[in-house]
Amino acid sequence: MQKAAVGFRVHSGWTALVVVSVDKDVPIVLSRQRLNLVKIFSYKFRQPFHTAEKMPFANAGKFISSVRTDAEQLACTALRAMKAELKKQGYDLDRASLLLASGKPLPELEKILQSHALIHTADGELFREVLRLACKHCGLELACARERDLLELCTQAFSLPAPELQRRVTELGRAIGSPWTQDEKFATLAAWLALTANSPAHV
Repeated sequence: MQKAAVGFRVHSGWTALVVVSVDKDVPIVLSRQRLNLVKIFSYKFRQPFHTAEKMPFANAGKFISSVRTDAEQLACTALRAMKAELKKQGYDLDRASLLLASGKPLPELEKILQSHALIHTADGELFREVLRLACKHCGLELACARERDLLELCTQAFSLPAPELQRRVTELGRAIGSPWTQDEKFATLAAWLALTANSPAHV
């Protein structure tokens, strides 16, 4: 079976994901999805720390925990279904790549809820952490890379200049059609990178 990898570019409440395989050093897009990580795609759930900010502190942690639990279940269900479908097509989805923000580690919940900047950061980080756990539960080896380092890592791994990389990943989208935004392009590069021997450190 041919190896495949999934790349994630995460937003609050959802993630862009692209599954890639490689044939003769050329990436092939096998799947492109926007995966919602909340059951009800509303501000209340997709921005859980913003919602918790307005709650009594005793309730805030319980609410965030419930959003996290639901998100992990949704992610695991989607990844398992994707693995099964790709297996039917002759692909072994066994690795993933998650793009990270550049933020510092977050403090405890009480301090997060006292800072609007930290609340913004925490909303994104919750869903990244969910995907880390889902990949582990689904047997996917996970590589992580800071988004701001992605192009440099790819130029080194593929021995291609950044403009050529961007041209190639843009061309991949022409055959698939829209949406093919920066979300899909970066998720593709992350997945492609995970399939190389020079991918970032796995966690």
